[in-house]
Amino acid sequence: MIGQRLKLARAAAGLSLRELEEKIGNRVTAQAIGKYERNESMPSSGVLMALASALDVSVDYLVGDQDMALEGIEFRKKKITGKREEAQVEAQVLHLLERYLMVEEALNLASVEWDKPREAPYPVRQGLSEADRAAESLRDHWGLGVDPIPNLVELLEEHGIKVLSIDLTNIDGLTAQVRRVRKGSVPVIVVNGKDWGERQRFTLAHELGHMIMDVGDGVDPEKAAHRFAGAFLMPADALWSEIGKNRTSIGGDELFALKKLFGVSVQAITYRCKDLGIFSEPLFRRLFQEFNRLGWRSPPYEEPYAIKGEKPTRFRRLTFRALAEGAVSEPKAAELLGLSVRELNQMMEVQPPQLPEAVNGA
Repeated sequence: MIGQRLKLARAAAGLSLRELEEKIGNRVTAQAIGKYERNESMPSSGVLMALASALDVSVDYLVGDQDMALEGIEFRKKKITGKREEAQVEAQVLHLLERYLMVEEALNLASVEWDKPREAPYPVRQGLSEADRAAESLRDHWGLGVDPIPNLVELLEEHGIKVLSIDLTNIDGLTAQVRRVRKGSVPVIVVNGKDWGERQRFTLAHELGHMIMDVGDGVDPEKAAHRFAGAFLMPADALWSEIGKNRTSIGGDELFALKKLFGVSVQAITYRCKDLGIFSEPLFRRLFQEFNRLGWRSPPYEEPYAIKGEKPTRFRRLTFRALAEGAVSEPKAAELLGLSVRELNQMMEVQPPQLPEAVNGA
């Protein structure tokens, strides 16, 4: 039965029943589509093909078995988000993750197990400083020491957390557990693909904090996740080594050098230095007054020397591997990657390097 997949694909496309009716040229009514989604009736082959085309999925996808469900989802919002947008994002997460798991199964690869410490979730009951200890404990468990993290996306995927990048409007990031029938659940973090790299990295660390901490009633969970993110990305010993333990002033050159080193915004650095007592309250206020004057505190929150976003690449690499090993066909690989077969073939071509033109007289 196609009901669940049809409803999921429609939600991912952000279409109402009436809008989908119009998009298939009114071949059937919105009421009929609703019956398909409730598995009260089945579309004809012609209508099924029209629905698949309108939703940019294959017929095979619509008639396949659905064995995943989203659970434990938490949104971190910039402002109030409508239920329709939330439903669309949830559907996109399931849609992308299903493709990811499909490729792993085609290659007979087990999903990387979520490397969650035995002691987690770490309790944060007495105050925000306990979020620092949670970050230190996770770094110890993963053997990271105090060095800056060059690629946070790869680190998370190496430890069993699937990372998805989706262009979002009102949502910075989300965490979720995706439950699979008879196969356990998969932890997922989604980041806004339109954000600057430093914002994406902080969002990833923030959402990781939500996954790894158990925040008590007396502590603000968002502030705890922010504190965790700062501590995870900028360990105290590393910052003390770079700029000392007590500063009454700091210049832009130093701040942007730290930004490049730790891969975070100068605003996140300033907050972290205040939390550690490196910056006094007057210095903190002066800096943020300057950030506000420069426009960095307002959308689109762009600071100088913006960091390039870290794109999840494991799914893409596995899909090309599956194609090369004959585990999936060209049309299937193109569908998984959201490409046409022609685009896929162009990406598979090996282009020779451009040789420099001969210099006269050489």
